[in-house]
Amino acid sequence: MTRLVLLGGWGCDARIWQPLAPCWPSDLEVRTPDWPGYADRSPLADPTSLDELAATMAEDLPADAVWGGWSLGGLLAAVLLDHLPPPRALILLGIGDRFVNPRGVSDTALADFRRALQRSPDTAREHFLRWQLGGEPDPGRARRDLRRLLGTASPASVATLDAGLGHLARLDNRHRLSAAPCPVYRIAGTRDPLLAPEVLACADQRIENAGHCPMLSRPQHLATRLASIAAAHMPDPERPEPTS
Repeated sequence: MTRLVLLGGWGCDARIWQPLAPCWPSDLEVRTPDWPGYADRSPLADPTSLDELAATMAEDLPADAVWGGWSLGGLLAAVLLDHLPPPRALILLGIGDRFVNPRGVSDTALADFRRALQRSPDTAREHFLRWQLGGEPDPGRARRDLRRLLGTASPASVATLDAGLGHLARLDNRHRLSAAPCPVYRIAGTRDPLLAPEVLACADQRIENAGHCPMLSRPQHLATRLASIAAAHMPDPERPEPTS
C-alpha cells in the first residue's frame, strides 16, 4: 500500500484536502494531519520552535511515506528533513525554496500583512484567503467552496498564525533542498498569484488553469499528479526494506 501524507498551508486546516477524497485510487493510503495549533490539535508551547514542531509531528510523518506540503506546509515539511528521518519523496505544492520574493510576495508586503493580523485577525485572514484564490479560474466559486469546507471561524489562534507568518518570512530552504536526502517534486498552478515567475518556471509539473489552490479548482487533476508521484515511490515487494 502506497502512503501519502498531505500537509496544509497557512490559515487552512486539513479540511482543505477534502475535495480530493473522491479522486484517490483505491491502493493509496492518504493521511491529512493538522499542524499543531490547527483545528482541535493543541498548539506548541512555543509556536516558533522547529525542534518542538518536529517532535510533535514525528508520528504523523513516517519515513515510509511520501510527504506533500502545500504552501507553508511545504516550506515546513522541507525544514523537517533536518529533524526527522526523510520520506520516500517530498512534494512541494505552490511553494518554492522560500516564500518571500520581490516578484512574488515581498518582505514588505508580508510584514504589512503580519501587522494587519495583529490589528484585526479575522479581517487579515479573509484578505489572505481572497488573495490566494485570485488565480483560480472562478475565484468566487473557489471562495464559496472554501467557506463550505472551513466555515468562517479561524482554525488557529493568532499566536499560531503569527508564528506561521514568521516562518514564511524567514525560512529559506535553498541549501537544504539542493542536497535533499530524498527526491523532491515541485508542483504549481500556472496562475498562482503568490509565486514569482522564476519560481513557477522551476516547477517540475505545472497545472494549467489553476492558481494557488488547485485542490479547489482542479481536484481530480491534482489528485492524479500526487498519486502518480506516490506510486513511483511505492516499495518494491520483492526487495526487503532496510532495517536501519
